[in-house]
Amino acid sequence: MPKDLLVRGLSKEDTDWISSAKPVGMTQSEFLKAIIQQARSASTKLPTNKASRAKPRGSAFTFIDLFAGIGGFHLGMHSVGGQCVFSNEWDKYAARTYSEWTRSTDLSTEDIRTLDHRKDIPDHDVLLAGFPCQPFSIAGVSKKNSLGRKHGFSDLEQGNLFFAICDIANAKRPPVMILENVKNLRSHDKGNTWRVINESLDALGYTVHSAVIDAKRWVPQHRERIFLVCFSRQAFTSEEIESFSFPTPPQEGPVLNSILEQNPDPKYMITDKLWAYLQAYAEKHRAKGNGFGYQLVSGQDISRTMSARYYKDGSEILIHQPGWRNPRRLTPSEAANLMGFTSKFAGAFGHGDSLPQVVSDTQAYKQFGNSVSPLVVEAVGKQVKKVLVRRRNRLNNETKAL
Repeated sequence: MPKDLLVRGLSKEDTDWISSAKPVGMTQSEFLKAIIQQARSASTKLPTNKASRAKPRGSAFTFIDLFAGIGGFHLGMHSVGGQCVFSNEWDKYAARTYSEWTRSTDLSTEDIRTLDHRKDIPDHDVLLAGFPCQPFSIAGVSKKNSLGRKHGFSDLEQGNLFFAICDIANAKRPPVMILENVKNLRSHDKGNTWRVINESLDALGYTVHSAVIDAKRWVPQHRERIFLVCFSRQAFTSEEIESFSFPTPPQEGPVLNSILEQNPDPKYMITDKLWAYLQAYAEKHRAKGNGFGYQLVSGQDISRTMSARYYKDGSEILIHQPGWRNPRRLTPSEAANLMGFTSKFAGAFGHGDSLPQVVSDTQAYKQFGNSVSPLVVEAVGKQVKKVLVRRRNRLNNETKAL
């Protein structure tokens, strides 16, 4: 009859490792027994550091969320069965919103380039990264040029963060990566930026599918972003990789009436002075044949792209409010819904009908303007999941055949 063994003399490092590596819901005894069985059969490699974690129970796949922002990727991928095992966001205001919305208690706020990629980042199935777009966006390039600053990969502070993603991919070898950036990424620096990105991913062993997706079929906003879905040639067969396709957008998108409040707070009406300035500015450029100026919309329209500068004057999306002297900005709640942060995602994380605002209006507008729509991420995630399921079924069949 087998005897129960009591393990004595474990170091603090050993007990800390057990606590961090033990899957949720598993007792310490069950975990140690599983390790002994694995070692005895030599069927799998034992984890060697805190970054190696078992896939959470009930999840279809695991993911890490880099440059996490306020959680657009997280919410979208969670909705299709993904489980986040690591997230990183250095901006303290965005981190505050992310932690509240996703219920995350261990969000990393360090500079991602300072992390030990092998030890600090867990193994995962999907790497998500909406890496900083300002070095590549039309507005960002224009601004940096006017200030005599470098942009793209020459921007040492932001532009080279793409290579931090490559370093992590090289260290952790995730089967899938989903990257997102502005549409201008393809044409930036006469196509050289796009060439370097694709060559770098190919050298790491990934086949890249890319597409520009306009969020206007999911939200009442014209918002084009480029998505790169990268499959490891080591993890997938060529047939599995080629089976991926980007989502087919809904046939008809919503209009602004679907997100506008019936009785918005009057404080969101712009001042007489600002309204006069915006009209004069638009007229000046119209006389020169330019299209610069404010956008005035009503309930049956869709808006321009909301940017991080929306907090300044709201000019890119001004709402005609019946009975009001001047047009108004979107409220933060409307801005959330304009981006696709809907009640569906709020309910999934126990927030009721809406995600709470935990920062100032100014910070909220900046965050929405910098974010990715979780509804678009959800649509892309469903397509990626199909390939992951296909791979899992193949691996299961190969195991049964042994």
